[in-house]
Amino acid sequence: MFGYLVGKLVNLSPSQTFLDVGGVGYELQLTLPTYEAIREKETCKSYTHLQIREDAWVLYGFATPDEKEAFQKLLGISGVGAATARILLSSISPSDLYRIISNGDSKALEQVKGIGAKTAQRIVLELRGKLPETIGSGEISTPLHNTPAQDALIALIGLGIAKSAAETALKKAEKQLAEGSAHVEDWIKAALKNL
Repeated sequence: MFGYLVGKLVNLSPSQTFLDVGGVGYELQLTLPTYEAIREKETCKSYTHLQIREDAWVLYGFATPDEKEAFQKLLGISGVGAATARILLSSISPSDLYRIISNGDSKALEQVKGIGAKTAQRIVLELRGKLPETIGSGEISTPLHNTPAQDALIALIGLGIAKSAAETALKKAEKQLAEGSAHVEDWIKAALKNL
Protein backbone atom coordinates (compact mmCIF):
# COMPACT_ATOMS: atom_id res chain seq x y z
CA MET A 1 0.00 0.00 0.00
CA PHE A 2 2.80 2.44 0.92
CA GLY A 3 6.11 1.95 -0.90
CA TYR A 4 7.92 4.50 1.22
CA LEU A 5 7.26 7.55 3.37
CA VAL A 6 9.33 10.71 3.79
CA GLY A 7 8.86 12.79 6.88
CA LYS A 8 10.04 14.11 10.22
CA LEU A 9 11.02 11.64 12.95
CA VAL A 10 9.10 11.94 16.22
CA ASN A 11 9.67 9.88 19.42
CA LEU A 12 12.36 7.68 17.90
CA SER A 13 13.28 4.54 19.87
CA PRO A 14 15.21 1.39 18.87
CA SER A 15 12.00 -0.48 18.09
CA GLN A 16 9.64 2.17 16.72
CA THR A 17 9.11 5.77 15.70
CA PHE A 18 6.43 8.10 14.47
CA LEU A 19 7.03 9.60 11.04
CA ASP A 20 5.24 12.92 10.59
CA VAL A 21 4.26 13.14 6.93
CA GLY A 22 2.33 16.32 6.21
CA GLY A 23 0.85 16.45 9.70
CA VAL A 24 -0.09 12.76 9.83
CA GLY A 25 1.93 10.60 12.23
CA TYR A 26 2.62 7.09 10.93
CA GLU A 27 3.77 4.62 13.59
CA LEU A 28 6.63 2.53 12.18
CA GLN A 29 8.05 -0.64 13.72
CA LEU A 30 11.83 -0.72 13.16
CA THR A 31 14.75 -3.12 13.06
CA LEU A 32 17.97 -2.20 14.88
CA PRO A 33 19.94 -1.49 11.65
CA THR A 34 17.21 0.92 10.54
CA TYR A 35 17.28 2.63 13.93
CA GLU A 36 21.08 2.98 13.69
CA ALA A 37 20.77 4.42 10.17
CA ILE A 38 18.21 7.09 11.10
CA ARG A 39 18.87 7.91 14.76
CA GLU A 40 20.94 11.05 14.06
CA LYS A 41 18.48 12.43 11.49
CA GLU A 42 15.56 14.79 11.85
CA THR A 43 13.86 13.60 8.67
CA CYS A 44 14.19 10.39 6.72
CA LYS A 45 12.86 8.27 3.88
CA SER A 46 11.55 4.96 5.14
CA TYR A 47 10.70 2.02 2.89
CA THR A 48 7.56 0.49 4.32
CA HIS A 49 5.64 -2.77 4.55
CA LEU A 50 2.04 -2.79 5.78
CA GLN A 51 0.87 -5.96 7.50
CA ILE A 52 -2.87 -6.30 7.95
CA ARG A 53 -3.97 -8.62 10.75
CA GLU A 54 -7.34 -9.29 12.29
CA ASP A 55 -6.53 -7.15 15.31
CA ALA A 56 -4.25 -4.46 13.86
CA TRP A 57 -2.66 -2.81 10.86
CA VAL A 58 1.09 -2.67 11.49
CA LEU A 59 3.47 -0.57 9.41
CA TYR A 60 7.16 -1.58 9.32
CA GLY A 61 9.87 0.86 8.28
CA PHE A 62 13.25 0.08 6.74
CA ALA A 63 16.26 2.24 5.90
CA THR A 64 16.98 0.39 2.63
CA PRO A 65 14.97 -1.41 -0.05
CA ASP A 66 17.20 -4.46 0.49
CA GLU A 67 16.13 -4.76 4.12
CA LYS A 68 12.47 -4.39 3.18
CA GLU A 69 12.81 -7.06 0.49
CA ALA A 70 14.53 -9.46 2.91
CA PHE A 71 11.74 -8.86 5.45
CA GLN A 72 9.07 -9.64 2.85
CA LYS A 73 10.88 -12.80 1.72
CA LEU A 74 11.06 -13.99 5.33
CA LEU A 75 7.33 -13.33 5.81
CA GLY A 76 6.64 -15.63 2.86
CA ILE A 77 8.03 -18.60 4.81
CA SER A 78 5.62 -20.75 6.76
CA GLY A 79 6.17 -20.30 10.49
CA VAL A 80 8.10 -17.03 10.18
CA GLY A 81 6.14 -14.03 11.37
CA ALA A 82 6.94 -10.35 11.54
CA ALA A 83 8.48 -10.59 15.02
CA THR A 84 10.86 -13.36 13.95
CA ALA A 85 11.77 -11.54 10.73
CA ARG A 86 12.52 -8.33 12.70
CA ILE A 87 14.73 -10.21 15.17
CA LEU A 88 16.57 -11.93 12.33
CA LEU A 89 17.17 -8.69 10.44
CA SER A 90 18.21 -6.95 13.66
CA SER A 91 20.92 -9.60 14.03
CA ILE A 92 21.98 -10.26 10.43
CA SER A 93 22.20 -7.85 7.49
CA PRO A 94 20.30 -8.78 4.31
CA SER A 95 23.56 -9.46 2.45
CA ASP A 96 24.80 -11.75 5.26
CA LEU A 97 21.40 -13.47 5.39
CA TYR A 98 21.50 -14.13 1.64
CA ARG A 99 25.10 -15.38 1.87
CA ILE A 100 24.13 -17.75 4.71
CA ILE A 101 21.17 -19.05 2.71
CA SER A 102 23.24 -19.45 -0.48
CA ASN A 103 25.78 -21.48 1.51
CA GLY A 104 23.03 -23.56 3.14
CA ASP A 105 24.37 -22.64 6.59
CA SER A 106 21.30 -23.15 8.78
CA LYS A 107 23.55 -23.41 11.86
CA ALA A 108 24.45 -19.71 11.48
CA LEU A 109 20.75 -18.82 11.58
CA GLU A 110 20.29 -20.88 14.76
CA GLN A 111 22.64 -18.46 16.53
CA VAL A 112 19.90 -15.81 16.36
CA LYS A 113 17.69 -15.72 19.45
CA GLY A 114 14.32 -17.35 18.78
CA ILE A 115 15.40 -19.24 15.64
CA GLY A 116 15.34 -22.98 16.19
CA ALA A 117 16.84 -25.70 14.02
CA LYS A 118 13.59 -26.42 12.12
CA THR A 119 12.90 -22.76 11.39
CA ALA A 120 16.50 -22.18 10.28
CA GLN A 121 16.35 -25.18 7.94
CA ARG A 122 12.98 -24.04 6.55
CA ILE A 123 14.38 -20.54 5.85
CA VAL A 124 17.37 -21.97 3.99
CA LEU A 125 15.25 -24.49 2.07
CA GLU A 126 12.51 -22.09 1.00
CA LEU A 127 14.73 -19.11 0.11
CA ARG A 128 17.57 -20.95 -1.60
CA GLY A 129 17.52 -20.10 -5.29
CA LYS A 130 15.01 -17.25 -4.77
CA LEU A 131 17.45 -14.56 -3.77
CA PRO A 132 18.41 -11.42 -5.67
CA GLU A 133 21.72 -11.60 -7.47
CA THR A 134 22.91 -8.24 -6.16
CA ILE A 135 22.47 -6.55 -2.79
CA GLY A 136 23.11 -2.95 -1.88
CA SER A 137 22.32 -1.37 -5.22
CA GLY A 138 19.60 0.76 -3.61
CA GLU A 139 17.00 -0.80 -5.86
CA ILE A 140 14.75 -3.75 -5.20
CA SER A 141 16.20 -6.70 -7.06
CA THR A 142 13.91 -9.02 -8.92
CA PRO A 143 14.72 -11.49 -11.68
CA LEU A 144 14.40 -9.94 -15.13
CA HIS A 145 12.74 -12.92 -16.79
CA ASN A 146 9.97 -13.94 -14.42
CA THR A 147 6.99 -15.66 -15.92
CA PRO A 148 3.60 -14.05 -15.31
CA ALA A 149 2.87 -16.86 -12.82
CA GLN A 150 6.06 -16.07 -10.85
CA ASP A 151 5.21 -12.37 -10.78
CA ALA A 152 1.69 -13.24 -9.63
CA LEU A 153 3.13 -15.37 -6.79
CA ILE A 154 5.28 -12.45 -5.64
CA ALA A 155 2.25 -10.15 -5.75
CA LEU A 156 0.04 -12.58 -3.81
CA ILE A 157 2.68 -12.99 -1.10
CA GLY A 158 2.94 -9.20 -0.99
CA LEU A 159 -0.80 -9.12 -0.34
CA GLY A 160 -0.22 -11.19 2.78
CA ILE A 161 -1.34 -14.54 1.38
CA ALA A 162 0.69 -17.49 2.62
CA LYS A 163 3.13 -18.81 0.03
CA SER A 164 1.73 -22.35 0.08
CA ALA A 165 -1.87 -21.10 -0.37
CA ALA A 166 -0.78 -18.78 -3.18
CA GLU A 167 1.06 -21.59 -4.99
CA THR A 168 -1.96 -23.89 -4.73
CA ALA A 169 -4.27 -21.17 -6.04
CA LEU A 170 -1.92 -20.47 -8.95
CA LYS A 171 -1.81 -24.17 -9.89
CA LYS A 172 -5.61 -24.14 -10.08
CA ALA A 173 -5.50 -20.87 -12.05
CA GLU A 174 -3.08 -22.41 -14.55
CA LYS A 175 -5.75 -24.91 -15.59
CA GLN A 176 -8.25 -22.08 -16.13
CA LEU A 177 -6.06 -19.71 -18.15
CA ALA A 178 -5.24 -19.95 -21.84
CA GLU A 179 -1.66 -21.12 -22.37
CA GLY A 180 0.83 -18.26 -22.86
CA SER A 181 -1.75 -15.51 -23.33
CA ALA A 182 -2.40 -14.63 -19.69
CA HIS A 183 -0.94 -11.48 -18.17
CA VAL A 184 0.11 -11.09 -14.54
CA GLU A 185 -3.21 -9.43 -13.71
CA ASP A 186 -5.10 -12.43 -15.15
CA TRP A 187 -3.04 -14.82 -13.02
CA ILE A 188 -3.68 -12.79 -9.88
CA LYS A 189 -7.43 -12.52 -10.49
CA ALA A 190 -7.75 -16.24 -11.24
CA ALA A 191 -5.67 -17.15 -8.18
CA LEU A 192 -7.75 -14.93 -5.90
CA LYS A 193 -10.89 -16.72 -7.10
CA ASN A 194 -9.27 -20.03 -6.15
CA LEU A 195 -8.32 -19.10 -2.58
